[in-house]
Amino acid sequence: MKEFVISEVKAETAILVGLITKDQDEEKTTEYLDELEFLADTAGAVTVKRFTQKVNGPNTVTYVGKGKLEEIKQYIEDEEDNDREIGMVIFDDELSAKQMRNIENELKVKILDRTSLILDIFAMRAQTANAKTQVELAQYRYMLPRLQRLWTHLERQGGGSGSGGGKGSVGLRGPGETQLEMDRRIILQRITLLKQRLLEIDKQKTTQRKNRGRMVRVALVGYTNVGKSTIMNLLAKSEVFAENKLFATLDTTVRKVVIDNLPFLLADTVGFIRKLPTDLVDSFKSTLDEVREADLLVHVVDISHPDFEEQIEVVNQTLKDLDSADKPMVLVFNKIDKYHWVEKEADDLTPMTRENITLDELRRTWMAKMSDNCIFISARERENIDHFRDVLYRKIRELHVQKYPYNDFLYPSEE
Repeated sequence: MKEFVISEVKAETAILVGLITKDQDEEKTTEYLDELEFLADTAGAVTVKRFTQKVNGPNTVTYVGKGKLEEIKQYIEDEEDNDREIGMVIFDDELSAKQMRNIENELKVKILDRTSLILDIFAMRAQTANAKTQVELAQYRYMLPRLQRLWTHLERQGGGSGSGGGKGSVGLRGPGETQLEMDRRIILQRITLLKQRLLEIDKQKTTQRKNRGRMVRVALVGYTNVGKSTIMNLLAKSEVFAENKLFATLDTTVRKVVIDNLPFLLADTVGFIRKLPTDLVDSFKSTLDEVREADLLVHVVDISHPDFEEQIEVVNQTLKDLDSADKPMVLVFNKIDKYHWVEKEADDLTPMTRENITLDELRRTWMAKMSDNCIFISARERENIDHFRDVLYRKIRELHVQKYPYNDFLYPSEE
């Protein structure tokens, strides 16, 4: 069956649309749209314009109000008159089938929501059979309730009773079934098949994990694009793909790492993101088994991001959803080389904001909160890496002695 989500990278132009509500102020909406623009860039689209609207909540029919939709339509038409075609309009929340159909009918361009954009990136990034299967399953789950929008021209009967059934009705007289129902049934069968395939892959991975010997398992977790793969390459001296794009890593990569006399297994996992589609979380549960079975989590945070504290909360909530929130954890603040702050003027009596806090102040605050479970590094510039290794060594050795009290270390100590 033809795939529904287009995964071919094209330099298309895009408009972004977000809402300012009582639960999401203007500053937060700007941050979300910044992230949406980064997602669009990762998918190969160039953002040319943003539209926001202050409302109580999404319009159930067109997401934004009628006047705002007309404004977007006028902008698209003006750009087309100037030979600047708009390829798509991307909305920052998941749209219902009804909303998507109505917006598309009005704007006459391709309509995407945050979920379909993330699915598109996942389809582009998937390399292994496991990742491709998981992405395909998430795609079908997303598209199933939206079939009516995609295939409205197929709502004709595939069979029917009566003597004058028309051309091609021989052998098709009966209760009948619309093409839409047939497609829905085929997709449901495909979903069942993909779930079975994932179960088989999961069994193979479980067997692989059992054969890894008596070693502590450490998993790198964190928001997308915080530097997990760079840290993986640094510690494991491997060549895991890493770049400044969202979801550069989809498949879990496991490497054996040795610090001093202690070997352990280090796993690099897929990054989390705000408003991560439920279908993706469900589909990628087998990939995230490395997180569930880890003895120690290394939570990597991009301290240079203006909203890193909310990103920490997103990761912690996702870990809670995976029943892994109670595992031992080390919080690693990465990218300290990119951290910037603005010093307040002596006569400025306005309240101090996040931008006015120095790195040293942040360090003292988080060290007081997390004790020795908190480290500040720059993986790219290799700042404070020796201290990072020392902390990891102590934590892993402690877990190793607890888990395998009668197992000698495989390597003699260098001391």
